[in-house]
Amino acid sequence: MLAGRGCKESDGVSDFTLVADGLRFPEGPVWMPDGSIILVEIESGRITRIAPDGRKQTVAEPGGGPNGLAIGPDGMLYCCNNGGFEYLESNGYLAPHGIAKNYSGGRIERIDPVSGKVEVLYKSGDFGCTLRGPNDIVFDSHGGFWFTDHGKIDYARRAHDIVGIFYGKVDGSHLEEVIFPSNNPNGCGLSPDGTILYAAETYTCRLMRFNITAPGKVSPDAGPGGPGIPLYRPAGYKFFDSLAVEASGNVCVATIGECGISVISPAGELVEFIATDDIFTTNICFGGADMMDAWITLSGTGRLVKTRWKRPGLRLEY
Repeated sequence: MLAGRGCKESDGVSDFTLVADGLRFPEGPVWMPDGSIILVEIESGRITRIAPDGRKQTVAEPGGGPNGLAIGPDGMLYCCNNGGFEYLESNGYLAPHGIAKNYSGGRIERIDPVSGKVEVLYKSGDFGCTLRGPNDIVFDSHGGFWFTDHGKIDYARRAHDIVGIFYGKVDGSHLEEVIFPSNNPNGCGLSPDGTILYAAETYTCRLMRFNITAPGKVSPDAGPGGPGIPLYRPAGYKFFDSLAVEASGNVCVATIGECGISVISPAGELVEFIATDDIFTTNICFGGADMMDAWITLSGTGRLVKTRWKRPGLRLEY
């Protein structure tokens, strides 16, 4: 059981098993058929496989800031690389803090999980698109992928990027900024029937819904302000990070500040809140034979934990 560090108590899941620690801001967990988890360590620019017994193996070292991961139709890892952050470390927590001094540019990478070969699939400027800080990625049933660009904060220049949400194809033939502007989107996911794109905005702490009309296209007039419909926003001083979707259609959003996972129904109602003990609770993924095992990244303290979920997660396309 996790001991709370001033974080909200929960009536939901409370028993967690520590799978691995000593990670450098882990995110983007992907459950693999052999029971391992492949995730990113953003601060160290590394992709790491973690065995069920906690053993760690370096898969690849793309550098920059590997952020979101997904398995594509070809069995390769597709990585949103944000180009790098600076970090602050104090009181036992590691936290991103603005654009890296050696920022290497936003990009989408294809990584061979066996050999570790890293290939840049898309970089900023390709197809006229600006990539500042690609963050999270999800594949659809057509073999294409949606990804968010969270952008960068440059404290020295007092600048904060205006960013969007993109759609790409794995053969390198198409990259498009489908939604612009977007308010620093972070996590993204698809409804079980593939007709809805969800995106979590960090600083507004809103879960947004976009109605998909065709592969890589959304309805331009779904809401009064454009294509997006604000589905849910909690009260208080909180931030949304990455997300995963349950088989039921509920959206599980990692919630920074409140320390845990907010479970939100497709109707925009809070189903429950699952508390953790790390203010930088950043991501969740599902796996196991019944899809009711959940892995959560506690990034500030560098841990990956596991628990049994109340409901099965949505099995991803690949």
